Amino acid sequence: MDEIVATVNSYVWSSALVYLCLGAGLYFSIRTRFMQVRHFNEMIRLMFQGKSSEAGVSSFQALAMALSGRVGTGNIAGVATAITFGGPGAIFWMWMVAFLGASTAYIESTLAQIYKETDDNGQYRGGPAYYIEKAMGQRWYAWIFALATTIAMGLLLPGVQANSIAAGLENAWGIAPAASAAGIVVVLGFIIFGGVKRIAHFAELVVPFMALAYMLVAFVIVLLNIERVPEMLRLIFASAFGMEAGFGAMLGLAVQWGVKRGVYSNEAGQGSGPHPAAAAEVTHPAKQGYVQAFSVYIDTLLVCSATAFMLLSTGSYNVQGADGTMIVENLPDVAAGPGYTQAAVEAVLPGFGSVFVALALMFFAFTTIVAYYYMAETNLAYINRKVHRPWLVLALRLLMMAAVTYGSVRSAGVAWDLGDVGVGVMAWLNIIAILILQKPALLALRDYEEQRRAGKDPVFDPVRLGIRNAEFWAKRRS
Repeated sequence: MDEIVATVNSYVWSSALVYLCLGAGLYFSIRTRFMQVRHFNEMIRLMFQGKSSEAGVSSFQALAMALSGRVGTGNIAGVATAITFGGPGAIFWMWMVAFLGASTAYIESTLAQIYKETDDNGQYRGGPAYYIEKAMGQRWYAWIFALATTIAMGLLLPGVQANSIAAGLENAWGIAPAASAAGIVVVLGFIIFGGVKRIAHFAELVVPFMALAYMLVAFVIVLLNIERVPEMLRLIFASAFGMEAGFGAMLGLAVQWGVKRGVYSNEAGQGSGPHPAAAAEVTHPAKQGYVQAFSVYIDTLLVCSATAFMLLSTGSYNVQGADGTMIVENLPDVAAGPGYTQAAVEAVLPGFGSVFVALALMFFAFTTIVAYYYMAETNLAYINRKVHRPWLVLALRLLMMAAVTYGSVRSAGVAWDLGDVGVGVMAWLNIIAILILQKPALLALRDYEEQRRAGKDPVFDPVRLGIRNAEFWAKRRS
């Protein structure tokens, strides 16, 4: 089974998908005239605007829900894995995926807002399955995405997060993975049976606090090793472009692992971010596009960079051999889990580092599991639109708890391979779709910019812009 999963993963994450992610980000950056740079201040302003309603959550809650999906084990264990197999240069390519991917996140999240709808419980629902059906008119394609996402988010990806939580707790306190699995399942059940509002409130409280605490500790560690920072930055850029003899042969791996772990972490183009984006209560779809674009920056440029800087500035990552030549030390068993990052922090802050990383990972990864459930449930809501099948939601909850238990006690390699397959399949389906469906999101961007220049608080009218099948917004304007 391990070999089968690894083989499938190698096909899904071929060079074609790596270049598709980078190429789509560059293309959307050009089409939006690099909105991720031009409207940086607007992104920050919109984060704290808007209030929740009976049907939707606030912009900040939607951001927190999206970040809870983005900020997880990929930011801690995933960064370590990228450095191990791709060299320090993988970090540069993670930055590139974030910078270019911010425009991709704008496109997919704005499309989700344009084509969102209200479910039977009066809650906003939306995502790639919804905009594929409404904008492309291909219901079969929408169903494939909905099924793939339900399987990926409900069964494949939770195991990666649970595995890292169990590994971190075992490293810090010697807690058996089976005991960790039991605790995760109990708390997870309490939250996911509480509905969207409980998920939003949980993410709103936990994610910002842990992200800030984690970056603060990283800043302290880098400050304590400030003399190593210039060499660390030089190493990242030299490795990224194969300028060092030891890294020349690894240039392709740096790009591959940087993009692979970058997409896994920030999810730009994967199609997961549009789900919480559609749940936000806003007056114009572009508002959530801006906010979700900024969430990519928070995830990769801040949290992932914090991990990378801790690893490289502490010298925990061995890049120089006894003869002075540049080498890469493969530590797959350690890097696949959080132990690599725990060792880096422990080296500078003895008695604190391992425990802190375990706690950070526990909160990051657990909130990600909760976000995965919300996204899987949203796709089940799409499948259930025509024929109501309430038993499917109960089945999803039970199967997800089983997946978390299985992932906690399985080897890290299998868990990561399964997670990568899920991310890769979603990315293939979604990026192709948004390349075809980009026009409404671009029209929304131009409309938003024009209204802002006129001094207005932008309000969306799809009929005026010639956007069809945006029933929710058409009804609101009528």
